[in-house]
Amino acid sequence: MAARTRRERTERTYLPGVADVRICGTKAAVWAVLDVLECEFRTTSAREYDDGQRAYLQLDTGCTGPDGD
Repeated sequence: MAARTRRERTERTYLPGVADVRICGTKAAVWAVLDVLECEFRTTSAREYDDGQRAYLQLDTGCTGPDGD
């Protein structure tokens, strides 16, 4: 079987101070971490999947300087 040609990817851009967070674990562990993050940072609503064992959200770290990456 011949290998597929890899598609060109566009360069990603990131907003300074905004972190993309993915959490996985038991449902209780995921929600414990979400509770702590929501107390300490401004966050988007967590999007839950895999029956609550994974969650995705963005959080604002308050940094407004240019991203070094």
